[in-house]
Amino acid sequence: MFSYRHAFHAGNHADVLKHTVLLAILRHMTQKDTALNVFDTHAGAGLYRLDGDYAKTSAEAAEGFLKLVQAAPPEQFSPLLQDYVDMVASFNTKGQWTIYPGSPFIIQRLLHGRDKLKLYELHPTDVKTLSANIAQLEAGRQVTILREDGFEGLKKFLPPPSRRALVLCDPSYEVKTDYARVQAMVSDAMLRFATGTYAVWYPIIPRPEAHDVPRKLKTLANKSGKSWLGATLTIKNSKLTQDADGEVVRPGLPASGMFIINPPHTLREGLKAALPQLVKLLGQDQHATFTLEAGG
Repeated sequence: MFSYRHAFHAGNHADVLKHTVLLAILRHMTQKDTALNVFDTHAGAGLYRLDGDYAKTSAEAAEGFLKLVQAAPPEQFSPLLQDYVDMVASFNTKGQWTIYPGSPFIIQRLLHGRDKLKLYELHPTDVKTLSANIAQLEAGRQVTILREDGFEGLKKFLPPPSRRALVLCDPSYEVKTDYARVQAMVSDAMLRFATGTYAVWYPIIPRPEAHDVPRKLKTLANKSGKSWLGATLTIKNSKLTQDADGEVVRPGLPASGMFIINPPHTLREGLKAALPQLVKLLGQDQHATFTLEAGG
């Protein structure tokens, strides 16, 4: 279960979607005076080098974040994408793109002194790297790293004392049971704390369990009478192809989605402008597209 390393995928198109949405949610939620509790159930290493061996091996950032910033001058980005690019830029020397911030660092950058962030990570190497990276922030007790299962660990902190929380759940789904565990976690969390904001990332691949994630979360939100928003980004065909030598070419991850329960009311309008731009700038073939739907 410890073979997955997000360092191979940092800055890919799924990260672009996930972190654009995450940042937009946080911008809204951190405007209030009441303390905000944020939970990242699968934190990873926190910071990644785009010029490191892991990222270079997969080169996924080249078709994601790096392609985005090289494709258009900043003034042409929609507000949400501009905010996202500016956030990543704040971790880099001007004109260079060597560092990519994961969710923990994006979240922490926006928090106020009263807010709290809990990071869950089980991978033995990543949790050590995460601890070392977070230590550089000198954030004190604002950030807590927990080497435990985020699916289960979340339970004891809901509801939070301030009655305000954001839960980000983005497992690797490398283990097939993750799909069902995501749904079970959100269902349990909604029973404990129905007014929290829950943001779930999921891959869109030819597997029934993957398509079940947004469908079941939508059903849960509707039955609970809660608002929801679903956004997906597809950059290429998902079917297997053959190269000139007749070898089968696997497409890699062609698409992903974000499903949010109790989203900020501003999120849908922001994504209406951002998603078409992502399709235009990151799309690799005629299958590139997006979806955006909301309810509740």
